[in-house]
Amino acid sequence: MKAFIYARYSDDSQREESIEGQLRECKEYAERNGITVLGSYIDRALSAKTDNRPEFQRMIKDSDNKLFDVIIVWKLDRFARNRYDSAHYKAILRKNGVKVISATEAIAEDSTGILLESLLEGYAEFYSAELSEKVSRGMKENALKCKFNGGAIPIGYVIDSEHNYQIDPITAPIVQEVFTLYDNGTSMLDLVSLMNDRGLRTARGHNIDLNSIARMLKKRNYIGEYRYNDIVHPDGIPAIIPQDLFDRVQTRMEKNKKAPARKRAEDEYLLTTKLFCGTDGVFMVGESGVSHTAKVHRYYRCVNSKKKKLCNRKPVKKIPIENYVVHEVVEFLKDNNAVDYIVDRIIKLQSKEKTNIPYIENQLEETEKSINNMLNAIQQGILTSSTKQRLDELEARKVELEICLLQEQIQKPLLTKEQLKFWICKFRDSDITNPKHRQRLVDTFVNSVYIFDDHITITLNYKDGTKTVTLKEIDELGLGSSLSSNGSPERCNLNGCSVCSYKTTQ
Repeated sequence: MKAFIYARYSDDSQREESIEGQLRECKEYAERNGITVLGSYIDRALSAKTDNRPEFQRMIKDSDNKLFDVIIVWKLDRFARNRYDSAHYKAILRKNGVKVISATEAIAEDSTGILLESLLEGYAEFYSAELSEKVSRGMKENALKCKFNGGAIPIGYVIDSEHNYQIDPITAPIVQEVFTLYDNGTSMLDLVSLMNDRGLRTARGHNIDLNSIARMLKKRNYIGEYRYNDIVHPDGIPAIIPQDLFDRVQTRMEKNKKAPARKRAEDEYLLTTKLFCGTDGVFMVGESGVSHTAKVHRYYRCVNSKKKKLCNRKPVKKIPIENYVVHEVVEFLKDNNAVDYIVDRIIKLQSKEKTNIPYIENQLEETEKSINNMLNAIQQGILTSSTKQRLDELEARKVELEICLLQEQIQKPLLTKEQLKFWICKFRDSDITNPKHRQRLVDTFVNSVYIFDDHITITLNYKDGTKTVTLKEIDELGLGSSLSSNGSPERCNLNGCSVCSYKTTQ
């Protein structure tokens, strides 16, 4: 019999040792019962009260291939703590010829075993439900008394021996300072730098970041409000921040939330590492600057032109060239012949990646032929000690090859032609105004873009995917302003001006 082990633990309070212990006992059970273990499925920090467990679902799906006979669990509650889920998924497994076995619970194969298994599953569900009720009841009682109910302790507070919130004399003044500085106009980014310079850390010991500051400024604990689910006590804990200061901070945060973001999509250079100078074949990199009219210019410049002054190629404007490349990718994906070609190449590539499977299948076929030859010899009366030894060796080799073949098939599932075609055609529906969609299109399908004096050559990740077009034709498509650029924008005269300084991404 061939088996996989399913192991699981429920929450972060348990450790890897829990998984190791389950695996060890399951393997010992398999060895005692002559079962060959092919591998394992492991879910970490996931409850069995739900079937939303990635490895569990992968195991159920893999059973469709009928490549294994048994799933071994340490105890039945590792498989499910919900009778409906247990019955539902065991029925699927039985349909696929797979049985669930507990390594530590002796369950007979007869009607008594069915009753015992049902009782164990019912008890697991009862225990889980009862434990959940006890925990919820205890936490609700704590909440009614405004006691700490677990989780991260907000900066500025400590928890005393009675589980009550108390103001921390060390960190509470820092919280007051953060609120006051933000109310007076200090940016969140500056607050992050200031707090990290002071050595402040989150409750889990991490550096302060923008999310930490944002959560701090929104936390209503600081005005004395205690909240747990639907239980709210306005003055349940000591307040650190006065109500009027808190309200002003919320107003400013809401106003800033609606303001334009500092880092815009235009600052992301879509063709980085894809765009090359046609003269010397080196990268063209993104730059930005501000002209004397305060207008921001973004463009791509040849590396040799920028640093070594070895190339006289003029910069090209960012938006028109990026729009054109994205436009070409979308047009390319409308060609069904091109899509079919890509799908066929991927199918072939998948087959090449599975070079072990044909080899193992060939070895298995040769071994089976040798076994049949030995059996024919035995039937004809040729039986010696060496004959029996050779037959035993061939049988052991056959089992070994069968296991290797099953492991290869389980670990490397092949995508079908229909699945691949569906995935590629989904790109046709990409929102080309969305920066993430644009980047995904370019990263997936564009190999290189070469800029020459009078034309552009685009090479896609496709055998016949090279296209040359004149600069005039690009301008006529109306995908942006004129592609050509007369040069770099002038720098601002202010030293250290972050808006006007050149920015290069390679």
